[in-house]
Amino acid sequence: MRLVKLGLAAVNTTVGAFSKNVDRAVAMAKDMAAQHVTVAVFPEQLVGGYPQEDLVQWQRFVDRQWAELERFASETASLAIVSCLGVTVAHQGLRYNCAAVVAGGKIHGLVPKEKLPTYNIFYEGRTFARGNPGMKETHRGVPLGDFLFGFDFGVLGVEVCEDVWSADGPMRRRAYSGAELICNLSASPFRIGVEGTRRELVSTRAGDHQSTIAYVNQVGAQDGLIFDGGGFVNQNGRMLLTLPRFQQTWQAVTFDLDRTLRLRTENTTWRDDRKIYAQTHAVVPVINVTDFKSKRDALTFSAPAGRSFFLPAEGVPVTARERYCEDLLDALAMGIGDYYEKTKGFKCLGIALSGGRDSLLTLLIAHRYASKAKVPIETFYMPTRFSSQGTRDAAALIAKELGVSFTVISIDEAFEREMTATKEMLGEGRPLTPITLQNIQARLRAQRMWNWANTSGGLFLQTGNMSEKAVGYTTIGGDLMGALAVISNLPKTVVMYLLDYLTEKTGLAGIKAVTARPAGPELMHNQVGEDELMPFPILDACFHLFAGEKMGPADVVLAVRSIFPELSAEVAEAHVKKFVRLFTISIYKWVQSPISLHVGNLDLDRERALQLPVVTQTEW
Repeated sequence: MRLVKLGLAAVNTTVGAFSKNVDRAVAMAKDMAAQHVTVAVFPEQLVGGYPQEDLVQWQRFVDRQWAELERFASETASLAIVSCLGVTVAHQGLRYNCAAVVAGGKIHGLVPKEKLPTYNIFYEGRTFARGNPGMKETHRGVPLGDFLFGFDFGVLGVEVCEDVWSADGPMRRRAYSGAELICNLSASPFRIGVEGTRRELVSTRAGDHQSTIAYVNQVGAQDGLIFDGGGFVNQNGRMLLTLPRFQQTWQAVTFDLDRTLRLRTENTTWRDDRKIYAQTHAVVPVINVTDFKSKRDALTFSAPAGRSFFLPAEGVPVTARERYCEDLLDALAMGIGDYYEKTKGFKCLGIALSGGRDSLLTLLIAHRYASKAKVPIETFYMPTRFSSQGTRDAAALIAKELGVSFTVISIDEAFEREMTATKEMLGEGRPLTPITLQNIQARLRAQRMWNWANTSGGLFLQTGNMSEKAVGYTTIGGDLMGALAVISNLPKTVVMYLLDYLTEKTGLAGIKAVTARPAGPELMHNQVGEDELMPFPILDACFHLFAGEKMGPADVVLAVRSIFPELSAEVAEAHVKKFVRLFTISIYKWVQSPISLHVGNLDLDRERALQLPVVTQTEW
């Protein structure tokens, strides 16, 4: 047997916090070495944090990373461990997103990322240069390019994040060139359902290339992006280790690398494919590291779960509903927590609690983080003449159940003054419109929240959802405002789904009190959101089909009628026409909204997913 113990380390990094990021990695490397780990795999851009965006254009920002990489090498020099970690390198006017291989106090090589995502939330093609097959250069005396690394335990290949997502990535040529263990360093943002996709991808690549693949992901939030961590070790299609998500941690597994070679000899398809490939492609060179010796004498063969190779491991099954809801809630709670802690500018959390669904869910997510971190939450109910006793009671009840402060401050007098002032500004013959009356209330609440935040040092959480934001059912300077938008990437149907789940899970009477009432902003008497817009399931369907699938209005009508056959052609067409009109005239609002926590493939955050011109016409 050729036993190797591999450790996956999900590290919570912060962009620009070089020394802190490296300190965490050094501490983990020492812990792993003490447990006889042979190879430690850290995330993409471990040294500088991810995403660095245009900061890489500052030479000093990049140079400092090299100094920290050398420090990591120095502080782990005495450890019998090979470390793979991410770093930005500036070489001959180009910036490369690299995986560095460090062992015995030396940086043995740098392998640049080849597939640079420049879609959806990613902009790497704007800032980084691509590595390429056969690249062989030297940076500060260190090999930079398309290399493998020969150690006394086997041949190691490294790559960065997106490289594994492409079927035409570097893994194939490196496996055909002798790489037995391939380590992928990732910073892959959380998206709904992505964990299953990653698991399937890694398993497929390990089987296709008859290799042992180690994949580790960054954990923690950076601005509006949330990284859920986790990782896998998969040997030739068989999963050996799954790293827990949503936590900074490391775990290791011992495996027999001889098994990878044996399975290659048994797999005639892989052998034939390799032979054909080798006839027309150059072999990736191996840097033989002869001055480093691993210590594997203490390693023992890993027993299978339940000590049986034929029986499944026992465990408590998790339903798809629970996994979906818990993933979203964990991701959003982490998004709040890391924004709060990493900015170092806040002392508490603040929410304008209306007694409605959106502010309720925002509070529940904030409490999920704050109750563990011991961060105070302050909530404020700001009624006018249109506010009902039912919403006030519901807001007070949930605040009491969660143990957060609850303050009632009427804005009705201020509402009256603002109406008078606005009438004076308009002059004779121009009466206040109904929508202005509603917006005045929303803006007063936002103004008071900002005033509170300025003095208290509070993080003002914006509470709007994505569906209503998409159609402009929100107020600039009012409920659209805040320092961090918590649920603005959640459609309204998802908001209601999560509240139903939390009702079942927690039994909180405050949730039941809120959801028992029709959803509406209470900016006028008997106001119901679905009456003013359309049923939320239909709105969300229109949103997905038009903005997500990029369908034209006529196709959206056909799809909506298939999904909701109870709708007549006229009604379906009216809903779609209304949605498209509201959607296109509301773009100017989105660009004025705060940073939102990104958890899905579709987002109205203009810098993250859906980039649309503000000034546009709809003749098409």
